Amino acid sequence: MPSPSQPVFLNLFQIRLPVPGILSIAHRISGVVLFLALPFAIGLLELGLSGAAGFERARGLLSASVVQVLLFLLLWALAHHLLAGIRYLFIDLDLGVQAPGYRRSAWLVLLAAPVVAALVLGGLAP
Repeated sequence: MPSPSQPVFLNLFQIRLPVPGILSIAHRISGVVLFLALPFAIGLLELGLSGAAGFERARGLLSASVVQVLLFLLLWALAHHLLAGIRYLFIDLDLGVQAPGYRRSAWLVLLAAPVVAALVLGGLAP
């Protein structure tokens, strides 16, 4: 056992977080992704509102396959952040704080967010 003055080697890849911990980290990552995407979303909105030619250019950009993957990731981030935020609001109200409930709700958010993103992306396709 190392002494208190000796530094401890901490391998982050060997730590196994519980599902609510993974959800919490993903919630923070999704918030950062949404924040970083704001300038691009505003630029695309400005391009689309600039006129008919700009709208067609924005529509062409959104139909590219690489942009479709990025759009799915942004929709996942939005769905995940929204669903996890609602989950945290319920936890703040002392609902779903007990052991089986908080794990189940974490799994529900982790599984529902990509499904919601795929449904929304499918609904946006022409």
